[in-house]
Amino acid sequence: MTLRQLYFTRFGFAVVWAALVLVTGADRLGPATVALLVLYPAFDVAAAIVDARGALPQNRRLLYANIAISTLAAIGLAVACASGIPAVLRVWGAWAIVAGLVQLFVALGRRAMGGQWAMILSGGLSVLAGASFVLAAGADNPALTNVAGYATVGGIFFLVSALRLRAANRPTQPA
Repeated sequence: MTLRQLYFTRFGFAVVWAALVLVTGADRLGPATVALLVLYPAFDVAAAIVDARGALPQNRRLLYANIAISTLAAIGLAVACASGIPAVLRVWGAWAIVAGLVQLFVALGRRAMGGQWAMILSGGLSVLAGASFVLAAGADNPALTNVAGYATVGGIFFLVSALRLRAANRPTQPA
């Protein structure tokens, strides 16, 4: 699978996942929502494994770190779901911060490939969003709506990057 195909896949997954979170109930932790919450970082693990296969060595190390971080996030979310939405938001926020930093550094390492500005932006925004999730955990009536929005925006960044990779790899047309 090419990086572009992986990014298209990640876009599709994120958008469908976000819609399912909203449909299953962003204001409660039913069995379907819990499964979806654990599935998101598990999918990130699978995507990082696929990505690492074709990555440069310096990026491969970061992707391996992301695999470990996302595995811990999936486990942490499974445990946090027993304590309620505030605990979920804290774990999700911590994961978004650390995974966002990894995404940022991987994208910076891939700048020469083209199409990475969206991934650089996405990584930076993930750090900020993660902090907002941690803060939102202390709010009255916290919900998972922003988590679904986060996934959607992240998916859109993957789509933009996939499209830019395609354009970056296209031969230049004479004027």
